[in-house]
Amino acid sequence: MLVNGLLLLSGLGSTLLASAAVRKKNYKKLHYKVFIQPLPETSSNIIKRKEQFPDKARLGETDVASVEEWIDGHLTLSSIAMGTTLIGFWLPPLSLLSVATLAYLTIPMVQRSYHGLVHQRKLKIDVINLVTLPLLIGSGYLPVAAFGYWLYYLGLKIMAKAKNSSQQQLTDIFQERMSSVWIERDGVEVEIGLEELQVGDIVVVQGGETVPVDGVIVKGFASIDQRAMTGEAQPAEKASGEVVLAFTLVLTGKIWIEVEKAGDETIASQIQSLLNDTTEYAASVELRVERLSDQMAFPSLFLGALALPVAGYTSALVVLDSALVDHLNITGNLNVLSHLAKATRQRLLIKDGRALERLKTIDTIVFDKTGTLTQEVPHVGRIYAAHSFTEEEVLIHAATAEYKQKHPVARAILRASEDQDLTLPVIEDTRYEIGYGVKVIVGRKTIRVGSGRFMSLEKIQITDEFKLIQEYANQHGYSLVYIAVNEELAGVIELHPSIRPEAKGIIEHLKKRGLTLAIISGDHEKPTQALANKLGIDQYFAETMPQDKADIVNRLQQQGRSVCFVGDGINDTIALKTADVSISLNSASSIAADAAQVVLMDDSLEQFPRLFDLSESMEKNFRKSLLWDVIPNVINIGGAFFFHLGVYGALAIYSIGLTGGVINGILPALKDGGSQK
Repeated sequence: MLVNGLLLLSGLGSTLLASAAVRKKNYKKLHYKVFIQPLPETSSNIIKRKEQFPDKARLGETDVASVEEWIDGHLTLSSIAMGTTLIGFWLPPLSLLSVATLAYLTIPMVQRSYHGLVHQRKLKIDVINLVTLPLLIGSGYLPVAAFGYWLYYLGLKIMAKAKNSSQQQLTDIFQERMSSVWIERDGVEVEIGLEELQVGDIVVVQGGETVPVDGVIVKGFASIDQRAMTGEAQPAEKASGEVVLAFTLVLTGKIWIEVEKAGDETIASQIQSLLNDTTEYAASVELRVERLSDQMAFPSLFLGALALPVAGYTSALVVLDSALVDHLNITGNLNVLSHLAKATRQRLLIKDGRALERLKTIDTIVFDKTGTLTQEVPHVGRIYAAHSFTEEEVLIHAATAEYKQKHPVARAILRASEDQDLTLPVIEDTRYEIGYGVKVIVGRKTIRVGSGRFMSLEKIQITDEFKLIQEYANQHGYSLVYIAVNEELAGVIELHPSIRPEAKGIIEHLKKRGLTLAIISGDHEKPTQALANKLGIDQYFAETMPQDKADIVNRLQQQGRSVCFVGDGINDTIALKTADVSISLNSASSIAADAAQVVLMDDSLEQFPRLFDLSESMEKNFRKSLLWDVIPNVINIGGAFFFHLGVYGALAIYSIGLTGGVINGILPALKDGGSQK
């Protein structure tokens, strides 16, 4: 007993001294986790993992599934050790096999403890296990030690599962990049590979094709859908001298572009690069459960050292085996997993469990305008007829011209014609001429549909009456589509942004929670302002580029605000990664959905308030899990100091706490499952 006491005292003393030395120095922490939060597979990270786990070098070379496979193997070994320990009561030689198995299972604890002390300069909860479990074996408490090892690997398994379920690999939006482009050389159009493209080349892009580069138009004009990059719902009219961005879509027309940026230098590629750069930072954030457990390591060691001279060796073992926050790594993560499962059943995809934790601190929500508060396709408002035309005729002519177009404006016009059950003329023999608008020849009629600028180019006279209508539309954030038949203006169609039907109710609910709301958009100021006024949102930011959106979020954070950003486009991705909590919709661009921590799978804002309810529920459940952990261990520690509580008695009390914590952890999922039936 004296030898065991000296061993315990020396082990505790050296650990406490090392911990004290660590606390005196402010070393830079290494930002990565093994098992729980693997880093992106860069060569440096592979080397780090190999150094930390020489017995499992392939961990650094494989994906997260291999980590779980490794944990499964060790969990199986610990289960076998428990079995052989119990059988060892009748067949003592099997106890030696149990000891050998447990010794092998101790290796990762040594490595993690060493890594925490030497590299991260902090005392981890693994040190408690490293000190306690071997001493339990040496003191004849082999079954207790085997149970402890099994719990250790069960905890790793659950924590790994929690992290793996919350992490999603970024989808490479450019997997289907065009492999070739057309360029003009010496007046001849030539097809070359995209990788051969150089700055200064002249790229030729026609209607229906994607712009492959950032550059300036040197010839031609076109209507371009820029929603993916700027957020503008209205197609932009571009002519010579104007800038175009890679991965925008030419709807109509033909343009010659002088290449300014190609390949990895394009804005879209820069966005993807920034996302990759932020992945490693995101992987460095510690789980709340593990952080809290590690913080309790030093007090637990101190109490164990104090118990040795005060209450004796066995009591010191009980105290060490009753670390203040011991099984929270199991029950706390069950709480997270249960709420993630509950969220999934409510059509909420939580890709990062930390989002639920952070929601309780959010005080500002910033919405992207297009695609989140508004729907992609606008709707037809008033129709103004000119001369002898009727409103119905204006809509029929517009729908006829736009019949083969796919952009949002065309879809809005076609939807309106379908709602009115209008019959369109047969257009098999229609001849299209596409530029800033569409010119269609049907029989003896020439129909032109487009902007006011298009009408001017086509020499269609716009009267003062319609100029006043244009001013009115600009003031109210509406768009106008002009329609001319032959050489005469037939009328205009007024397009309104289609606000999501649930948006106003959601905004009112969030304002009742005391949250500050704002709109941010790449669209023009007047439509953005009109939407903000209609929804009752006081603050808005208009005409913002992708990097500007992230800057605005960052400025709000520097003002002390905790920001949740809701967006759906490529142009929102940097802001999504910058925000404290990021949310996207199921219909979002793949890169935006990958960047967001939460995806609303119903493609509606209806489920948004439930996120806050889930966050509050998870916090309450976590506190209960903490009580189920702390109270039994406090009883054990008190019993060891004052009543000489034995190891097996402490194990019984500990098991009650663990059982209660596990039930509490899975209860949210069970309740929700019952309510779903």
